[in-house]
Amino acid sequence: MPRRPELPGAGDLQPRWLRALPLALLVVVAVAEWFAPGWVQLAFLFATLPPLTGLVYGPRMTTLIGALALLLLALPATRPPHVSDADLGAVGAISVGGVLVSWIRTRYVRDFVVVRNVAEEVQRAVLPPLPGRVGDVRCAALYRAAQVGALVGGDLYDVRTGPYGVRALVADVQGHGLAAVGTVAALLGAFREAVLDEADLGAVAARMDRRLRVDAASAGPGGAGGGGEPSELFATALLLELPVGAAEVRLVSCGHPPPLLIRDGRVAELAAEPGPPLGLGAAEAVPPEAAVKGLRRGDVLLGYTDGVTEARDGAGAFYPLAERLAGAVEREWPGGRLPADGLDDLVEYVWRDVTRYAEAVQDDVALLALSADERQELS
Repeated sequence: MPRRPELPGAGDLQPRWLRALPLALLVVVAVAEWFAPGWVQLAFLFATLPPLTGLVYGPRMTTLIGALALLLLALPATRPPHVSDADLGAVGAISVGGVLVSWIRTRYVRDFVVVRNVAEEVQRAVLPPLPGRVGDVRCAALYRAAQVGALVGGDLYDVRTGPYGVRALVADVQGHGLAAVGTVAALLGAFREAVLDEADLGAVAARMDRRLRVDAASAGPGGAGGGGEPSELFATALLLELPVGAAEVRLVSCGHPPPLLIRDGRVAELAAEPGPPLGLGAAEAVPPEAAVKGLRRGDVLLGYTDGVTEARDGAGAFYPLAERLAGAVEREWPGGRLPADGLDDLVEYVWRDVTRYAEAVQDDVALLALSADERQELS
């Protein structure tokens, strides 16, 4: 039977210098007390060591530090003349309290580690890491959730291969943070099924639209909480398809910002007929038609969410993604052509540039870069 991995202890979550601090202080106080003049009273600092240790280590280490502090105070060779038996009793009581606090804290820390690990695994199952290649398309992605500690929020992306080519999704659901993860999971599930079943990209959007409307109806008034108001779920989405054997990309936009095409050092938007967001029923009633754009060797497609373009600087100006990216491509990549492994550098650059530009990024951010320049049909 495989051995169950042990959870980190109380001290394992702390930096090394903090774990070394209690023992270092014990030595420093002992040496200082030994060499200090008689009128300097440093022994009271020993009483602070057990509580401090209890905030860093578990009960065993806290007990050890407390016992060493008491030993230094009690031995005739190291006992300061001003320390009475009552003082020793007080330090002993403080040490016992430190051990108790350490025991309680350790239990809560271990429970927190379990919950955090489970939450991280669940979030990774919803939005797993994107491989560097899907079919014959190279890809790179970056995700930053607005909620501290979250791996998944209200944005999503995915790239899947199927009988009709490689299809990609970038979407932004209503809300952000962990509250939107359920909607993200529903949309990803609908997309992954539709990629295999639907020959038309607009029909993929219709399946996702229906998924959101069914979920909104099942949530009932006020959603899960039942607040009395009708539940509304919607999402903007960009669907991309790189068909098998064709030097082109097909796009469907459901209220989502258009993707950027990086070609020969220039950056331009790939406009598609804008449709309403998913979840409003329009996509299922009249599936949107895909726009078709030709591709050349070396072209890179960049999809993004409005967490990027709605980031503001100190003056309130929005982040000009296309403009700043055009300058970066010319500056960072000679000739304006990204190398074969440059997609990761591209999305990382955009994120670093956004964080430098904006005072604070307050929304989820998703970036997805695609390149099919290794297809033999592209010229």
